[in-house]
Amino acid sequence: MTSSPARPVLDRTFSVAPMMDWTTRDYRAFARTLTKRALLYTEMVTTGAILYGSPRERFLGYDAVEHPLALQLGGSDAGELAECAAIAEAWGYDEVNLNVGCPSDRVQNNLIGACLMAYPQKVAEAVKAMQAAVSIPVTVKCRIGIDDQDEDADLERFITTVADAGCEIFTVHARKAWLAGLSPKQNRDVPPLNYARVQRLKARHPALHIGINGGLKTLDDCAAELERVDSVMVGREAYQNPWLLADVDRRLYGVANPVAERMQAALALRPYIEQRLAEGARLNHVTRHTLGLFQGCPGGRQFRRHLSENSHREGAGLSIFDDALGRVKTPTAA
Repeated sequence: MTSSPARPVLDRTFSVAPMMDWTTRDYRAFARTLTKRALLYTEMVTTGAILYGSPRERFLGYDAVEHPLALQLGGSDAGELAECAAIAEAWGYDEVNLNVGCPSDRVQNNLIGACLMAYPQKVAEAVKAMQAAVSIPVTVKCRIGIDDQDEDADLERFITTVADAGCEIFTVHARKAWLAGLSPKQNRDVPPLNYARVQRLKARHPALHIGINGGLKTLDDCAAELERVDSVMVGREAYQNPWLLADVDRRLYGVANPVAERMQAALALRPYIEQRLAEGARLNHVTRHTLGLFQGCPGGRQFRRHLSENSHREGAGLSIFDDALGRVKTPTAA
């Protein structure tokens, strides 16, 4: 079990979205070289994985540097979710979040993710049970609707039902999820964004914390949305262009950024890479998350190529990462 410092008071002004295969513990440690204040989320972890998987470290392990850190759960059984929330709190997580937004077939078949938007009472019961089991915040991430649901009436019914059960914090992906006819990948792009709907939700429920997610690509976008909602959550852009995170602390929290140059962030990650290699992790599992760091910089393409071609090799060590950094021409600040 990972030991952790005293839990911080959560300021969720800016967070990085939970993304399967992307927001692993290694990505989150890398993100912390760029921002100390953003709230980070795990990939979705199902209740079954936590309750029956072994070892639990595989699903719940993290490094203390990752705080503030939220665990996103996938499930629909109130008792199992409550048990997993209690486990998350015992492991030191700062928040537990219920996934009501993932559109994949696999989770639909297990009544997990976006399909739960059709069952607001079931979500309400789950949230109530989770809150009774823990003292940390229990939050919900959802869509503005699914399939032919009415984005106004059905979203209002969902939010009101779950809020009445005690949930005060919602992050809303400002797209519908089409469970019939679109793939999970298409569901991230094809349904149109409707920021205005999330903004109206906040206006109608001033006492609730309403955050927005979906399509945000710049900190200017984030700042504009923060004038109308309580928080912003950025997904793919924070992964593919991680340098976006490097000005979050100054711009959105009013404190100094941890690094001024990209090379500083890469060098700050070296001790973590060394630690993970000593634990038996493969180099490519850690460094794949850094491939976008030098995007647009002289030598950035060579950095990516060297890591991509060599980090997966048997016995690849820290020298491969250092060699890749040597391909970057100058430590670029922008």
